[in-house]
Amino acid sequence: MATPEKKVKQKVCAKLKELGAYYFYASTGGYGASGVPDIVACYKGKFIGIECKANGNKATALQQKHLREISMQQGVSLIIDETNIEMLEYYVKGKRVMSLESKT
Repeated sequence: MATPEKKVKQKVCAKLKELGAYYFYASTGGYGASGVPDIVACYKGKFIGIECKANGNKATALQQKHLREISMQQGVSLIIDETNIEMLEYYVKGKRVMSLESKT
């Protein structure tokens, strides 16, 4: 049975696939940096880091740090959960410039 967060991740990936974006799960497996976004994507030359949450969970301080660093480099950093997933395409296509860090 899929966890609520896994369902959010699946919906995010389905939308990215529909848009034709390149994406992957950034699982570190103990060898990479902790706190990196769950999903890393590229859409029309734009770097996108997506942290997926569910049930009102918030990004950790380390996750927020990575999202800020992505934003500082002109990338798009998003925190997506069940309350804003319908806006993912809007954010990915750049209709909104600011990141969703404030949601944390």
